[in-house]
Amino acid sequence: MRQLFKFEPMWSNTPLKDSYDVVIIGAGVHGLAIAYYLAQEGVDNIAILEKGYIGCGNSGRNTAILRSNYRTPEGIPFYQQSLKLYEELSATLGYNVLFSQQGHLTLGHTDSSVNDLRVRAEANKVLNVESRMIDPQEIKRLVPAIDISNRPRYKILGGLYHPPGGIIRHDAVIWGYAREVSRLGGEIHTHTEVQDLLVEKNRITAVQTNRGKIFTHKVVNATSGWCSTISNMAGITLPVVSHPLQACVTEPLTPVLDKVIVSANLHVYISQTPRGELVFGAEIDPYNSYSLRSTFPTLQSIASHTLELFPDFSSARILRQWGGICDMTPDYCPIIGEVPDLDGFYLDVGWGTYGFKAGPVAGKCLAQLIATGRPPEIIKPFSLSRFDKNQLVGERASAAVSH
Repeated sequence: MRQLFKFEPMWSNTPLKDSYDVVIIGAGVHGLAIAYYLAQEGVDNIAILEKGYIGCGNSGRNTAILRSNYRTPEGIPFYQQSLKLYEELSATLGYNVLFSQQGHLTLGHTDSSVNDLRVRAEANKVLNVESRMIDPQEIKRLVPAIDISNRPRYKILGGLYHPPGGIIRHDAVIWGYAREVSRLGGEIHTHTEVQDLLVEKNRITAVQTNRGKIFTHKVVNATSGWCSTISNMAGITLPVVSHPLQACVTEPLTPVLDKVIVSANLHVYISQTPRGELVFGAEIDPYNSYSLRSTFPTLQSIASHTLELFPDFSSARILRQWGGICDMTPDYCPIIGEVPDLDGFYLDVGWGTYGFKAGPVAGKCLAQLIATGRPPEIIKPFSLSRFDKNQLVGERASAAVSH
């Protein structure tokens, strides 16, 4: 039978060499973005090591919400730059990442939460991010299915509307970056687990894996969930704790929701995919764990709080529920940059619940640092040394819910 289509792999499968200029640990959006932008800087002898498959960690487990309506003067421009890179990503990679900028709406149900949203709106305005406060009537106009009556326990008093926010196809982002990394000469090695980092005279010298030793003088820790475990191999203790985070999705339904909805008081968020599925998420689990198992109490909480906002969703059937792992820092901000007193060891970790939103900008900035030795100004506030200097950023106020 004549073959009608020729199928080619999106990325190449190459033998593992014994040395590389740069070794990146973690083949999620951050690791792949770092490799892509490093190649743009002219560094092509790169290996990305992944103990599972491409995107098997939080890059494939998140709910793919993008936004830049943060609160701090450090965080707002950082995530705004990432959002701009996402807007151009389909053209940049030559691959449709299905970014739908449908708008992001954070609800306030108490006077204090509305006041907090007002502060964020003004901070966004000052830093040229499109966000504004809207009243319940405009919320109802934008989201006809939502309940703005006095029936719910927490009545909606107002909301922070962020039109550039939206949802993206996370798998498409991963595949697009991986394809370009491979095309530009980078190597992606799946099922390659890092077992140890070798250090001599305060300098990284090699990476020990389950497939052998790799010599290198530059290693990037771009893992999520196990970043502290990897850093411990190099003798670096991170101020990070890991919490499970759960989400769930329904059967496909008729399109009814074209905005991302977040409740600052109910700790739930809702969006609808292009296929019609409703995606729900909640706050991180209140305990430290590496567990990826979902739990019934979390599902109960998600369902009850969602129905306070959308009572018509009561007949929707949940198809699946899943969990990921969030690495949380004390100030809810990431750790990006080179580790002091350990040459050649770079961090892109501690993203908590914000990781996927920052993939492009973190990758681009860290690639510039590795290639030139000079950290971009936009990532300097997120260095590891801020904890020793007591210069924490404090982004928790913009984490109305873990999404």
